[in-house]
Amino acid sequence: MALETSPDTPIPVSRVSALIGGWVQRLGAVWVEGQITELSPRPGAGVVFLTLRDPSENVSISVTCYRSVFEPVAQLIQPGSRIVVHARPEWYAPRGTLSLRAAEIRLVGLGDLLARLELLKRSLGAEGLFAAERKRPLPFLPQCIGLVTGRASAAERDVLHNARRRWPAVRFEVRNVPVQGVYAVPEVISAIKELDAHPEVDVIIVARGGGSVEDLLPFSDETLIRAVAEARTPVVSAIGHEPDQPLLDFVADLRASTPTDAAKRVVPDVREELARVHAMRDRARRTMEGRLHREEAGLASIRSRPVLAAPHRLIDDRAAEIHSLVERSRRTLGHRLDRAATELHHTLARVVALSPAATLQRGYAVLQRADDGSVVRAPGDVTVGAELRARVAEGAFTVTVGEPAEPMEPTDG
Repeated sequence: MALETSPDTPIPVSRVSALIGGWVQRLGAVWVEGQITELSPRPGAGVVFLTLRDPSENVSISVTCYRSVFEPVAQLIQPGSRIVVHARPEWYAPRGTLSLRAAEIRLVGLGDLLARLELLKRSLGAEGLFAAERKRPLPFLPQCIGLVTGRASAAERDVLHNARRRWPAVRFEVRNVPVQGVYAVPEVISAIKELDAHPEVDVIIVARGGGSVEDLLPFSDETLIRAVAEARTPVVSAIGHEPDQPLLDFVADLRASTPTDAAKRVVPDVREELARVHAMRDRARRTMEGRLHREEAGLASIRSRPVLAAPHRLIDDRAAEIHSLVERSRRTLGHRLDRAATELHHTLARVVALSPAATLQRGYAVLQRADDGSVVRAPGDVTVGAELRARVAEGAFTVTVGEPAEPMEPTDG
């Protein structure tokens, strides 16, 4: 139940300290894992003081133990070692400080660490943090590279030297942090988040020049792995430790075998790119020249065809055909006119030959009655004294019918 206090009824510090001590004692003994940052044996007092730090967070707590508890592991542990402590929390009321009273200390062995890492690897893999589809492509030419590495380290020199040798104009945002020990994880996480929020950083390289399995443990920390997975900027892991890969290699968008390899894979070589540009330009020129030659040959082939080489030839041929047809039609029409004229001449000759006028030209005459103009064909058709009209070739005149004459004897010839 919460303690009721007010400005008028406060409680003394000793009471508050005593209450806190009572609450702390309720926790009971616990197993705690951490990394030793300070180790201070006190031979005269028979007590050993340790500072135990969380490897993933900026949190530490003091641990005290008797020498009898410390002696079994005295030769195995040192600052930086990971240990598991069975301890009971203690509240020192006079100073208001919290510490742990260790009853047993166990060193976390390499086999245990590797087994834990394997379990963590499977767990994070099952979440999909290592999936290939999550990995982002690196920019072709990063303008600014974020580098997280140790201060004045060989890894930093390798990355900067090789990157600037390949592309002198590249810029870096370098964050020097501890890359091993108890402070490594929070410092690396902070640097990654800072660079991820930087508006000009295109890619982040986390570099270290290798080391033992214990030295590389910060790069397999779950908190660090999740921070890299949440980053929006592509992250390159360049730890430089081939036999045992830290989990950072699996979650990073690209794994480089060494810091030098990271520089080569992140920054293109200006000489190689220029050579590639020249090669592509030459290839493009050859391709265009080949196409132009093909098109020129095609045009020459088309121009060599009669329809384009002598386009008027078709007109001339058609004109000759038309002229020939005109001449043929003219000849045909002339022949037909000539035949028609001949036929007309022959017909006219026949008409003239059969015409009464032609008969009259030979001396014959036509007698017609004066009253009705009918032709007299026999002597009995007229009477003596009747007037008839005689029509000859040169005109006509009137005659009077006289007595009939004696018949004339026909003459030979």
